[in-house]
Amino acid sequence: MSSQHTPRKPGEPPQSPPSTQGGGDGLQAGLKNRHLSMIAIGGVIGAGLFIGSKAGIADAGPGILLSYALAGLLVVLVMRMLGEMAAAHPTSGSFSTYADRALGRWAGFTIGWLYWFFWSVVLAVEATAAAEILEGWLPTVPQWGWALLVMVVLTGTNLISVGSYGEFEFWFAGIKVVAIIAFIAVGVIAFAGLPPADHFAGAENLTGHGGFLPHGPGAILSGMLLVVFSFMGSEIVTLAAAESPNPVNAVRKAVNSVIWRIGLFYIGSIFVIVSLLPWDSKAIAADGPYVAVLDALDIPYAGTVMDVVVLTAVLSCLNSGLYTASRMAYSLGERKDAPASFGRTNSRGVPTAAILASVAFGFVAVFFNYIAKDTVFEFLLNSSGAVALFVWLVICASQLRMRRRIERETPERLTVRMWLYPYLTWATIGLIVFVIGYMFTDDDGRTQMVLSLAVAAVVLVASLVTDRVRQRPTPQSEAPGTSPAGSAAADAAGEAPAAARVPKPTAEADSEAGSEAQADATGTTR
Repeated sequence: MSSQHTPRKPGEPPQSPPSTQGGGDGLQAGLKNRHLSMIAIGGVIGAGLFIGSKAGIADAGPGILLSYALAGLLVVLVMRMLGEMAAAHPTSGSFSTYADRALGRWAGFTIGWLYWFFWSVVLAVEATAAAEILEGWLPTVPQWGWALLVMVVLTGTNLISVGSYGEFEFWFAGIKVVAIIAFIAVGVIAFAGLPPADHFAGAENLTGHGGFLPHGPGAILSGMLLVVFSFMGSEIVTLAAAESPNPVNAVRKAVNSVIWRIGLFYIGSIFVIVSLLPWDSKAIAADGPYVAVLDALDIPYAGTVMDVVVLTAVLSCLNSGLYTASRMAYSLGERKDAPASFGRTNSRGVPTAAILASVAFGFVAVFFNYIAKDTVFEFLLNSSGAVALFVWLVICASQLRMRRRIERETPERLTVRMWLYPYLTWATIGLIVFVIGYMFTDDDGRTQMVLSLAVAAVVLVASLVTDRVRQRPTPQSEAPGTSPAGSAAADAAGEAPAAARVPKPTAEADSEAGSEAQADATGTTR
């Protein structure tokens, strides 16, 4: 993958932007700083916050605040670890590439395909959610027609260029951010007893109606199971940063801001809801928490306003889901863990085959949502339900090994550091394993975990079989002049070093190219 290399000042961390040249040389640095800023900010605001929070409030009462805080802490720690690796080695494969380097090819293959599977299923979920809202506004168009339309439109934007994706996501994220901030502002004013409220809310809704934990302390954990997966998407910025001119700075800013983003958008907005309304309010169950609060404050057209916001969040998730799935497929193709066509780009730096394959799976999932919702589609949902936990666990395990390697080989790349390494890393691993174990005590969680583990096992077996096939001797390897003993030794070792298979960041490639040029100039050979 070629790149225009700009000399850097001594002590400055290496930058690794993708190719900026056309002709199908690779991904292009088409995302601007404002795109990445909004992708980072809006990435944590999914439709799950607006829709899924209702179930969490019903399950844990006001104590859902602790559930969100615990889940948010987990995500902050995982993002810190991912940011450390992404700032050192920006790549479109993100944690899948790091797992390949740190744990082995099987890990990168398995978690990469599971992640692709997760987001491909999300495409169907979000397309259906968007179609339900649009059908309510214009019922003359059937729901499947709206689902088809939104998927075709957003597929088109992703096929045009990465900048087109970034522009759509900039405005989608902007609407979400403005809506949440406006909601929190109105809520704080109402909490203080100022118009449109008629009295100071105080702690009556937080401590009344059965208390802060009406269902007991155990509800904190059950509530966490309901809300933790709504944070999936925070990691997208580490994939997108690889298609920006300055990926290291983009990753650093995103990682450093994740604490206030989760604190403001999630905990802040949920605090407003459980402070202004009783947690067991019938309005929350019937209309959803955000609409219920706005209706209680006599905000006109509250339902319509929130429909627009939720539609925007759904379209944003669909847009980002298609982008994310395609970039993971592209990375797998580059590493020869997917069809070679996935790892190729057109003259605009767009991985066309990876995008079309991802959206094709999404279309199939939408089809099953309409003809086999309670069987095939339900299986797809449950079998991808725990992938987020697997991804976070692999990130932790990869960071444990990558940190030592980076410190030993390129310490100047450690511009983002995980706090209290390795103790917090191990603590995070323990928390994730605990959540996985706790899911087995919940009926719905048990189904998701068992099916997700089954799919993960299938993908893992596929990776091992693929590796075995790759290691078989080819006719070329047995041709005169080759060493069967050398091939056997390589097979016994299992794999070539991951760094030899994973596409290197541009800065490393330029460094090696410079060394070769210097060797040639002095008449030496490598």
